[in-house]
Amino acid sequence: MTTATLTSKGQITIPADVRRVLNVQAGDRVEFVQVEPGRFELMAATRSVRELKGLFGKATRTVSIAEMNRTIAEQGARAALRGRRAK
Repeated sequence: MTTATLTSKGQITIPADVRRVLNVQAGDRVEFVQVEPGRFELMAATRSVRELKGLFGKATRTVSIAEMNRTIAEQGARAALRGRRAK
């Protein structure tokens, strides 16, 4: 069994053999997923964009870069407005 020691700052070093199996390196993200009370699984949270291909099925229509940019700007403006109202 592989173990790690918790520092006073709440940090641990993931042992090299575990990092190798998870295929994670410095700067990568990991997730702690609770599988039952008091028990967690450690999972690599970084994925290649290629792994996402086909996740949502075939596109029903194409969207231009201009449409994407317009939608992003509109959503940003709405979020800013909501933020001002909340104050």
